[in-house]
Amino acid sequence: MLATLLAPLAGCAPGSSLPPLPPPSNTAYRLGAGDQLRVITYNELQLSNTFTVGDNGQIAFPLIGTIPAMGLTTNQLETDIASRLAGKGILNHPSISVEVTQYRPIFVLGEVSHPGQYPYMPGMTTLSAVALAGGYTYRAVTGYAGAVRNNGDSQTVEGRLKRDSLLQPGDVITIYERYF
Repeated sequence: MLATLLAPLAGCAPGSSLPPLPPPSNTAYRLGAGDQLRVITYNELQLSNTFTVGDNGQIAFPLIGTIPAMGLTTNQLETDIASRLAGKGILNHPSISVEVTQYRPIFVLGEVSHPGQYPYMPGMTTLSAVALAGGYTYRAVTGYAGAVRNNGDSQTVEGRLKRDSLLQPGDVITIYERYF
């Protein structure tokens, strides 16, 4: 009886009207502003270093200047750097390796003990992000959360995440406050 009376109220819960957020794609990771990269140039210690993708989506590489990195995979960036080094006659047949050393952060807002910015780790779920943020408060909706995600082409998507939903770097997660 009580469940029948409360059923119409379930649609009034915060975030309940959001569509489910699509899961992260299985395609190769695309670089974005805030990612830290280690670029290793084989046998060229002076050209090996750690770089951060700037807000403009570029990295500043010695001897060849700024290189667009946003939206590229690490393999694409490797190829681009190698072709620029060879094209300028700096190195013959350069061997370049690029790896992400630190992903751009995620943000956890709302009904958690310590809302804020947290480092992203591959395989991170909504629940592990909440754990990093100190856990749920006593007022939190614990079954789902809202999220805003950049889908890779400079457009954002908003939706609902389950506790075991996989996150992506840059996700902004909101833990809602329950009404009753």
